[in-house]
Amino acid sequence: MSTASMIRAGDPSLSNFETAIAAFGPDEGSEAEAFEALTRMNEAMIAPLTGGLSPAAISLAIYDWAIHLGMAPGKRLELVQKALRKSNRLLTHLAATAVDPKTPPCIEPLPGDDRFTAEEWRHFPYNAMAQCFLLNQQWWHNVTTDVPGVTPHHEDVISFATRQILDIFSPSNFALTNPVVMKRAFETGGMNFFDGFKNFIEDANRELTKQPVAGTEDFVPGETVATTPGRVVYRNRLIELIQYSPVTDAVHAEPVLIVPAWIMKYYILDLSPQNSLVRYLVEQGHTVFCISWHNPTAADRELGMDDYRRLGVMAALDAINAIVPERKVHATGYCLGGTLLSIAAAAMARAKDDRLASVTLFAAQTDFSEPGELALFIDHSQLHFLESVMWNRGFLSADQMAGAFQLLRSNDLIWSRVVRDYMMGERTPMIDLMAWNADTTRMPFRMHAEYLQRLYLDNELAAGRFMVDDHPAALQNIRVPVFAVGTERDHVAPWKSVYKIHYLTDTDVTFVLTSGGHNAGIVSEPGHPHRHYRITTKLASDPCVSAEEWAADTPVQEGSWWTKWSQWLAGHSTPEKVAPPPMGSSENGYSAKEAAPGTYVHQK
Repeated sequence: MSTASMIRAGDPSLSNFETAIAAFGPDEGSEAEAFEALTRMNEAMIAPLTGGLSPAAISLAIYDWAIHLGMAPGKRLELVQKALRKSNRLLTHLAATAVDPKTPPCIEPLPGDDRFTAEEWRHFPYNAMAQCFLLNQQWWHNVTTDVPGVTPHHEDVISFATRQILDIFSPSNFALTNPVVMKRAFETGGMNFFDGFKNFIEDANRELTKQPVAGTEDFVPGETVATTPGRVVYRNRLIELIQYSPVTDAVHAEPVLIVPAWIMKYYILDLSPQNSLVRYLVEQGHTVFCISWHNPTAADRELGMDDYRRLGVMAALDAINAIVPERKVHATGYCLGGTLLSIAAAAMARAKDDRLASVTLFAAQTDFSEPGELALFIDHSQLHFLESVMWNRGFLSADQMAGAFQLLRSNDLIWSRVVRDYMMGERTPMIDLMAWNADTTRMPFRMHAEYLQRLYLDNELAAGRFMVDDHPAALQNIRVPVFAVGTERDHVAPWKSVYKIHYLTDTDVTFVLTSGGHNAGIVSEPGHPHRHYRITTKLASDPCVSAEEWAADTPVQEGSWWTKWSQWLAGHSTPEKVAPPPMGSSENGYSAKEAAPGTYVHQK
């Protein structure tokens, strides 16, 4: 193999430096490849120092904001006025609390901010610290927003970055300025700090030695989680297809195929027995198949989006059709798996492939024009930087993604943990959902680059320009009924973005908005306390309404949306139930293999 070919293939036998230098050789086009390799190598070396964020993207945002603020004297005078007004509010409030300690605060935290809810924060001097911080936070929001001329993306980046910096200096993050921590210290004689230090040493050791988070060892796929009985009935280089054992004497004729996201392990939908969606479906008389994705390595760097469609969704459908012949399939996709399923369904509709009975999308976007705060980390500069990081290793690893997701919810995922684990000396008991979240996977270089470029940046799917087999995969061609689920507090796939499936399809759409976030809203089993949802069905002939109108007009119902979905599946199935199909089909090459959860789920 030539040096140039080795470079294109990402041959792991060559280091980054050797790859770049070796390209200066006699091979045709090698110099251009060397120049590109040097650029990639430089960015890959910078990435660990910036947390994977592009310095160029951040610099452009800062420059855009700073120069426009400098050219807006009116905005600057307004900020001075606001600063004086807030200072006056704070002083007036402090004077009032000196007379009456029960005086209401002059500013309340934003919704979801629980840092200052404890009663201890109502007393001086801690109330003054909290109120000063919140007013300062509000003022900096004014500084970073509504600056004339700043592009919306750069404004969002600057506002977000400013919030992260301010959160570092929140009085709740320091022992001496956090009354809850100080109360705990008096109660324990300071032992909370000793326990917190032990927690810190344990976590640091686990991080250095690449061990999983403390407590995850109690949640092992096949033993304590992912325990629904079944068998692997098909395997290729990208997926294992699991068929679950029936528990009812008769089942619905149409089977269910679940396409999970490959960014994490599949068993988010088969956690503990009491909250397993797979187990629930089986108990309701459905024949369930689920894809378990291979955890990519550097050797899989050239796997692309179409490989995931062909080797994933389409290969699974072929297997199901062999095991359960002449039956249509209720296809269900979660997050990235839902986006991929919608692409596959659109391509199938154009090719007049009628094997689908329905399409269900869990927290899955099909229009990426408003993808939420995750878009802060995705623009052309950031994408090129991220591609260089992936080029270096051939994949995007969990540690390279974790920083971005943690920043989206820094109060919940970073600072609250610092306070609880290292200052209070407490450990939050590990639960199955948290353990699953720590069981991460990788994504191939080519697939992830295509996903970000074609869907996030270019929004090809919503525009009808996403090509499959040289033809556009137009969502308007889907004619089977759609069931779509959005979650109220989703930072990954905001529900208003998920709702846009109404605007892109010409079929009946049943839409559910459920309480919870991207994961907890989907894992919403019957009997789970404090769960609610909204649900309506828009027929193809009905006019569309905006997401805001829909939410205002749709009443809230208490309980789990799982029951509504199960009823919806049954309503779109053949009325007569049938005997359960065999486990696999040895005659067609889909014989039952290992017991669920299979082997791919254990890949590290």
